[in-house]
Amino acid sequence: MSQSEAASPTSFLWRTKPIESDDEAGGLKRALGPWALIALGIGCTIGAGLFSLTGIAASENAGPAVVLSYLIAGIGCGFAGLCYSELSSMIPISGSAYTYAYTALGEFVAWIIGWDLVLEYAVAAAAVAVSWSSYMIKLLGQFGISLPPRLCASPYETVHLAGGGTANGLVNLPAVLVIVCVSLLLMRGVTESARVNAVIVAIKIAVILAVIGFGIGYIKTANYVPFIPPNDGTFGHFGLSGVMRAAGTIFFAYVGFDAVSTAAQEAKNPGRDMPIGILGSLAICSLAYILFSLVLTGMLNYKAMLNDASPVSSAIDQTPYGWLKLAVNVGIVCGFTSVLLVLLLGQSRVFYAMSRDGLLPRFFSRVHPTWQTPWRSNLFFMVLVAAMSAFLPISELGHMTSIGTLLAFIIVCIGVLILRRTKPDQARGFVVPFGPVIPVLGILSCAAIMASLDGLTWIRLAVWLLIGLAVYFGYGRRHSRVQTGRPPRTT
Repeated sequence: MSQSEAASPTSFLWRTKPIESDDEAGGLKRALGPWALIALGIGCTIGAGLFSLTGIAASENAGPAVVLSYLIAGIGCGFAGLCYSELSSMIPISGSAYTYAYTALGEFVAWIIGWDLVLEYAVAAAAVAVSWSSYMIKLLGQFGISLPPRLCASPYETVHLAGGGTANGLVNLPAVLVIVCVSLLLMRGVTESARVNAVIVAIKIAVILAVIGFGIGYIKTANYVPFIPPNDGTFGHFGLSGVMRAAGTIFFAYVGFDAVSTAAQEAKNPGRDMPIGILGSLAICSLAYILFSLVLTGMLNYKAMLNDASPVSSAIDQTPYGWLKLAVNVGIVCGFTSVLLVLLLGQSRVFYAMSRDGLLPRFFSRVHPTWQTPWRSNLFFMVLVAAMSAFLPISELGHMTSIGTLLAFIIVCIGVLILRRTKPDQARGFVVPFGPVIPVLGILSCAAIMASLDGLTWIRLAVWLLIGLAVYFGYGRRHSRVQTGRPPRTT
């Protein structure tokens, strides 16, 4: 320790981690090519939100101009996506924003963002599992299959019994089942997981293309007039402010590409493949969102979408293709399944990276000798997320899971600026163009959206971070390999 470090009792907080070589960061199997990474990005980005958020944003904020809102949100998210691409090609190690922050900003900031992502991924995965359960029950119902209602809801939810009465649920078993199945698949191997994800992504993309292709002939151009409805005197209710408010609402439909960067250590050629995976999935999802919203608002007037829980089904009713409703339900279930797979993949990789750095117990960085996956980390989150989805009304917390992702975006954009000054000669497979302009725009756009979030979301984040600080100062600081000088933990 230098004299300057010794003179500062907090100097340990800002120590950075060196960019490790592939050999030093080994353990996981490099098996993912660019198309597998693109599929992971699409798998986590396109979920059921496409079928519900579009109607909400159109009816409450933007009208047909929700198309512009998707475009604006995609551009804003693209700023962060470009920064992720540069850092993932420069630092091909698991952990995503946690690892980038550790390299650029120091251990304390890395811990904060890593601990925050733990909650965001876990709560989001539990919320997705609960929603998956709901849609799967509806899908089975279309085939005449019914499940006991009390075994499909948490104890905090009221269900309607077959005899006409009501009762509280007992446990959401379908949600538990999907989490267990996806976790076991992830433990088995990243190659197998990527193959299953690719099949699921192909199905839901086919469903989206079917809605667009069969619906385009039933567009009524009158539904596009006025394209930007006049503002009603309230900020965010139509007009240009409504377009921007809708962009903030649907911004969260794009955040799945963050999970792609957690798989950097499992990419075959991360310097080339990670930018392709991140930017490729973002471009495909943006195009799908824009085309889907254009067709939906053309088939169904935006005013008719108000208080309509299933605007896509209402739009399909105007066509002779009744089978599309079944296809949409299949697409939604597939969408939730792939989102859950990528969320649990990203969650385990963040914990794996934090454990290898000594900030969490060695348990989480153990890699299976045959499967080459952090199976114990997968097992831990299988139990945790399954318990949350089984016994908590976690679906109501789903909309509050994005603040950590936005914080991660800001950290990544800041990291690009810092590493260009501190490590200008470090090899980069991809460089964000236009100097500091795009990282700065990414910081400003994400900060503006964070500022618009409700107070409860901020309180929840603050409480979780306080718990994280107790864990860090009680365990992480004393075991950190950067602080102790120990080598990275291996299998």
